[in-house]
Amino acid sequence: MTMIRSIAIALGLTLTPAAVLAQEAGTPAPAVQEPDTGATYEAARNQLGILQYCQDQGFTGAEAVAAQTQLIGLLPEGDTTAGTAAEEKGVEGMVAVGEAELSLADAAESQGNTVEITCQQIEAAVNEVAPSLPAG
Repeated sequence: MTMIRSIAIALGLTLTPAAVLAQEAGTPAPAVQEPDTGATYEAARNQLGILQYCQDQGFTGAEAVAAQTQLIGLLPEGDTTAGTAAEEKGVEGMVAVGEAELSLADAAESQGNTVEITCQQIEAAVNEVAPSLPAG
């Protein structure tokens, strides 16, 4: 599996709730397009915050947080202010993609999961990508 594909898989978990948010808001899900590097950066930062939230809840370990931090370092840097805001929302347990926000609990419930299971799924995806990341 290529590193780019691995990164997309890890980030895909954060981007999935955006479709859930759009459906819940009664709007059609957006068409698949080339990824917006700014949105990808913000989603990755939000996922980092979510992983920190999950770790604080005792649902995941520090390895995924470290791997997500390393993964973010490989992405083109976006708007750092927006990235910091997205990460802070994640630390508070909020999935934030663009203007859309949903609590991790609501996102998990909409998928028929608990927050703990969702945290473990995100952790597993990030940890799966970790071995393919460059050392350093």
